[in-house]
Amino acid sequence: MSEHIVRAYDKDLEALEHKISEMGGIAEKLMADALEALTTFNLELARSVVAGDTRLDALQRAVEEQAVLTIARRQPMAVDLRQTIAVIRIAGELERIGDLAKNISKRAIKIASEQRVQRPMVGLKHMGDLACAQLKDVLDAYAHRDVEKAMNVWRRDTDIDALEDSVFRDLLTFMLEDPRNISFCAHLLFCSKNIERAGDHSTNIAETVYYLVTGTNLPTDRPKGPGHPVQV
Repeated sequence: MSEHIVRAYDKDLEALEHKISEMGGIAEKLMADALEALTTFNLELARSVVAGDTRLDALQRAVEEQAVLTIARRQPMAVDLRQTIAVIRIAGELERIGDLAKNISKRAIKIASEQRVQRPMVGLKHMGDLACAQLKDVLDAYAHRDVEKAMNVWRRDTDIDALEDSVFRDLLTFMLEDPRNISFCAHLLFCSKNIERAGDHSTNIAETVYYLVTGTNLPTDRPKGPGHPVQV
């Protein structure tokens, strides 16, 4: 990254980077805790995720306000402008991941008293592990401006998509086998979709890292799986 003539601008960027780092840590914890609450039926943990999302919302608003003010004051160009725009984009993606974690936790609270079907929880846990790994890796890629690591996250999005399809089929099977499973499995279907969406937001961050470092955008068509590779 190029050095800046105005020292105050460096401080503005450092402050924004610090907030993104804080948001990333909160988002990681919220998602991990939400998945733990879902798979272990931990009501206390689920409620803590719902309450904790407000901190992420507040940070996202603060990042946007500070970034807009920085652009107005410093009028950055080229890579400096991309860095400020990237901060706004990533803050938005992290805030949405927090919302998804909150949604999963709300579902965990609702199904705590339902008849439980344990088998589909295995697939959901695997999906959750992949989503959390995606988020961690893409935040590392952003912190180190590591394009290859960001691309690796971008390519791995198909893994979560494939698992979601598998979980969807399993849940439908359980619902057909026993109508008493319908309510419980319906909630899990929403949780599965929320996990898949969290993976999409991590992939969005990967695209932003690529844009930040290279100044160009990735193809609009994401990888489609082994049968439909996308070359970059």
